[in-house]
Parts: sequence; structure tokens; C-alpha cells
Amino acid sequence: MKRVIIIVMDSVGIGEMPDSWEYGDQGSNTLGNISRKLGGLRLPNLQGLGLANIAPIPYLEAVNHAQANYGKMAEKSKGKDTTTGHWEIAGLILEQAFPTFPHGFPPDFISKLENKIGRGVLGNEVASGTEIIQRLGDEHVRTGKPIVYTSADSVFQIAAHEEVIPLEELMSICRTARAMLDGDLRVARVIARPFIGQTGNYKRTANRQDFSVEPHRETLLDKLTANGGKVMAVGKIYDIFAGKGISESVTIRNNMDGLDKTINILQEKSQFDLIFTNLVDFDMIYGHRNNISGYARALEEFDSRLPDIIGALQEEDMLFITADHGCDPTTPSTDHSREYVPLLVYGQGLKKGVNLGIRSTFADLGATAAEYLGLEPLSNGQSFYQEIKEV
Repeated sequence: MKRVIIIVMDSVGIGEMPDSWEYGDQGSNTLGNISRKLGGLRLPNLQGLGLANIAPIPYLEAVNHAQANYGKMAEKSKGKDTTTGHWEIAGLILEQAFPTFPHGFPPDFISKLENKIGRGVLGNEVASGTEIIQRLGDEHVRTGKPIVYTSADSVFQIAAHEEVIPLEELMSICRTARAMLDGDLRVARVIARPFIGQTGNYKRTANRQDFSVEPHRETLLDKLTANGGKVMAVGKIYDIFAGKGISESVTIRNNMDGLDKTINILQEKSQFDLIFTNLVDFDMIYGHRNNISGYARALEEFDSRLPDIIGALQEEDMLFITADHGCDPTTPSTDHSREYVPLLVYGQGLKKGVNLGIRSTFADLGATAAEYLGLEPLSNGQSFYQEIKEV
């Protein structure tokens, strides 16, 4: 049975794209700048697959006989957010970026939302989630008003203390907002951000939930399930695709838990045709917080698990390792960065060491997966399966 495994190292970019200046991301290079800043990264397994063959990475040498096929992919869609990147990997290219709100959401929308949920709201500004709950947490506890904020991403986030607004009500408020945020306000995600604690020590909980907009056209996942295939979503993949085209899903606590669950699924010799995993710690915990050493440690931890992942593969498995955008922690910005993403493709039945060059869209990955799984071509992307197919 042929299986495709896609592992997305969330935000692990490999150098600025030519249009990075349009996004204020000149000089961004998540992998390269981290390695340069720290005097090197210990990534022997990724290096062996061909990571440093893709593009120069300070202190990391290219290898003569890469064990995987390698290249990098440019994002054709407008934007640099998680949803856009993952949708393009699955074959859906956005001609218009999701809207962002650097000055907060329109007052008339906020007023309508307050009327619908029966509560006023606080904030309505661009802010760090950890910072805004410390600043407005006491007022929220006193008044019962949820905290609304956004970021450089296309998100509408609602924070509430679990003892002030119960989780069930917070989720209901988010569903209401999701239904209202349409047209010019159609953000990629509404995010519930529950927290607990007391003055000066408020902490977000693990009960976060994303309410994503649904893909508006067919993706690799839809095409596969429509043809009788099964898709397993690991991590936030279910949220990113709003459940569309997904057969089963599992949540994860962190990167290592995500890898554990991916490996378990592989070892179970399951009937899933596509296993799609997102490892969000790189982005959420380290990239957005400009934590360079933490990001490096997460990369090295991922690298140390590669032998386990490869060891769990069956003879006809095709493994893709890639990313969805950048988030360079060495720059002053804490936002995503418009970067190329690495592309590593490994399989026991595939050629090794093929240089796939610069792909013009992330959708080439989805197109290749579709051809390998015997599906009709996707609407976007150029398959490179014939280039890596063992004769």
C-alpha cells in the first residue's frame, strides 16, 4: 500500500523570497540566521538527507551523497500565514491574501459582536497574547468582558479566564465571531485563548481552539477522500483545513508528542493513505518570541528523531519534510517571514540525491503526492514524481 507522509516544520524557512521586501522581510532566513547567530546547528540527520544542499547554511556543509531528494519551494499565494502555506501545499493557491487588521477591527463590527454575545469586549488591538492578558486580565475578571486582539497574522483572538467565562461559552462566542467575520473581514482563523491565574500571574491553558475558514476549493485532502482514501491529521492540521477532507485526527501537546503519534501511526501499518503532521512549537513557542536558542534546540530535537521516523517507514512510503513559511527569531520582528521553505523527499523506492531546484509553488508537493497516490492531477502544481521515481 502506498502512503504519503507530510511533516511540516512550522515556520522553518530557508531564506528570503524575491518579494520579501513587500512584506518587510528583507534579510530573513530562519535556518541560516539561527545557525550564523549561534555558530552552527547540530543537524546530522537533516544534513545527511540534504538540507545544506538546498541553500547555504552557515557552519553546515552540503553532502556528496544526499539520502533524500532536495530543493526549496516558493510561495505563490499572497501572504505568509499558516493557513495559506498549508492550503498551498495541498494544492490551493490564494490570489488574495487573508485580511489583517493592524489598527484593530472596525468599531461597527465590534459593536455588533457585543450585541450578539451580550457582553462588551476589551482590547481590540494588535498585541502579544501573553502580554495583553497580564495588562487587561484584572479588568476582564472584574467586568466579565472578553479580551479581543489580533496580530500581524489574519486572526481574531478572544481571551477569557476560564473561571470568568466558562470554556463552553468562550467557544460559543468564537463560533459567533467566526460566522460574522466574512467578506472583507474574512480572517483565516478565530482563536479561543482561555487562561487561568491571578493578578500578575495569568497563564494561558492548553484549551486553545481554532475556528478556521473552510478551504473554498478542492485540496489534495478532498480529492483523496472523495476517491475512497483516508487522511490522518496530526496536530493543528484539522483546524487549518476546518476538518475538510480529513478522516481522523489527533491533537498533540508539543513537537515530540506529535512525532511520537506520527511514528505510532506509521508502525500500526494503518490504512491511512496520507498522514499530515504539523509541528507548531518552532513557530508558536520560539519564532514568535524571538527565542533563538530555543528554536535551535527544537531543530536539534527534531533532527534526533529522524532515525525513528525513517525506521518506521514501509517500503512504499513517501516522506516529505517541509515548512509553511518562515519566522526568523533573529530579526526585530516577531511576525512570520516571507521565505522559501525546504523540501526533502525520502522513500526506500525513490531515487536519492536528486536536486529538485527551486519549485515555483508549494503546490508542487501536493501534485507529486497526488500522482504517487494514483489521483487525477490537482488544479495547481507540477508533479516531480517522475524525476525521483526509481526506474
